[in-house]
Amino acid sequence: MSTAEPNAGIGLTTISRTVVSLAVEVVHTLERVVAGEGRVRTARGNAWEAVCADRARADQRAELDRLVAELAAARDRHASQGRHAARAPQPVS
Repeated sequence: MSTAEPNAGIGLTTISRTVVSLAVEVVHTLERVVAGEGRVRTARGNAWEAVCADRARADQRAELDRLVAELAAARDRHASQGRHAARAPQPVS
């Protein structure tokens, strides 16, 4: 004859899931209390912050590319002026 124990269905996995679930609830409640209801982070807020950060990085890259292009153009102008000065005809005396 086999008797089933009343807690036979509760295993380590079930206990772990319960503890994690309770921990998440505590952290969520604590965040609402500390940060305030309007400042709780959400997936939408995180996504928007990521989009803004990507745009800022793209703007910085574009600015850096523009500065490098300006420096290259200035270098080419300076080198071009040096070549023209070297080719200038010398007066004959």
